[in-house]
Amino acid sequence: MNFMPLAVKFPDWLKPEIIPGLPVRWYGLMYIIAFAVAFLMYRKQVHERNFPMTNDQISSLFFWAILGLLLGARIFATWVYETSDIYVRQPWLVFWPFRGGRFTGLQGMSYHGGFIGCLLGAILWCVVHRYDIREISDMFGASIPLGYTFGRIGNFINGELYGRVTTGPLGMIFPNAERFSSNLEWVREAAEKSGVVTGASGMPSMVNLPRYPTQLFEAFFEGVFLWFICWSLRNKKPFKGFIFSLYVLGYGVIRFIIEYFREPDSDLGYRLELAPNNLPIAFAHPLTSFSTGQVFSACMILLAVLMMIVLSRLPGRKPVIFYPKSGDSGGASLSVEKSLEEKKAARNSRRKLRKKLR
Repeated sequence: MNFMPLAVKFPDWLKPEIIPGLPVRWYGLMYIIAFAVAFLMYRKQVHERNFPMTNDQISSLFFWAILGLLLGARIFATWVYETSDIYVRQPWLVFWPFRGGRFTGLQGMSYHGGFIGCLLGAILWCVVHRYDIREISDMFGASIPLGYTFGRIGNFINGELYGRVTTGPLGMIFPNAERFSSNLEWVREAAEKSGVVTGASGMPSMVNLPRYPTQLFEAFFEGVFLWFICWSLRNKKPFKGFIFSLYVLGYGVIRFIIEYFREPDSDLGYRLELAPNNLPIAFAHPLTSFSTGQVFSACMILLAVLMMIVLSRLPGRKPVIFYPKSGDSGGASLSVEKSLEEKKAARNSRRKLRKKLR
């Protein structure tokens, strides 16, 4: 008996290569677009605040940050998520874009590793150029999420990082997803509920079941949604470093939740299980079982809370929304503290003058 599938099929026309036969992939292009979008969002903040940074300095900052991001993302992906010892025995393969004489690019990047590398790169740049990392990180926090959206769209086009099996209306059948034998009871039940044909009656077959399109979930919630919140509050922050802390907290919470819909790497499974079980990881994710992504996301949540506590108490924490315009003397924009001190001195001077007039 044939059923009408409830799940949406992955678009057949969507291929990883932009032009078939050429080593130019949508995933790489999406990374370039992501960097460009983040750069433009950052530069917009610099211009609207008249922040004392030239376009050359912005480009230099992004070079350091992106370099750190790529190094961190790649090293983390190969050393944390790779279960074999191939990169231990042949470490040069971490950045070697060829496999079997064929160009494959640097397949496999870790967000959490990229986050650490990007942050270290930005900190080093601020130390060398003597900029307040709190101000720089806040502008990054309001810029990065929108760019991140395109990275996850690249994962979707590649048909990778899909979610667990679902029988609900949000399922999508990915062509390269792992197939399961119809001999398994949970596979037969999932296929029946989702309307997927399992082959001839009574004959075992390998079934491609619908999955959550978690790449799109992340593109929206960790990207557009989180960007909208951080961007809307960029001029209303209570202290320097707040927007970046908010971004880290928001990403950690959203990613932690979405991980319940993603399928953990089959060779890694769950990093932490408070109540061990025998449920198939492709179909069930118990609330007390935590994947690698959830462990790192929990660390991000703790880091964000700690940053908010510490940064809200540091000297010179008061933020400024718009820097005053530079005068004809050629001076750059004034610092927050200096601007506030001058305003306070002017108010005191006016009070003394009024007393004398009385």
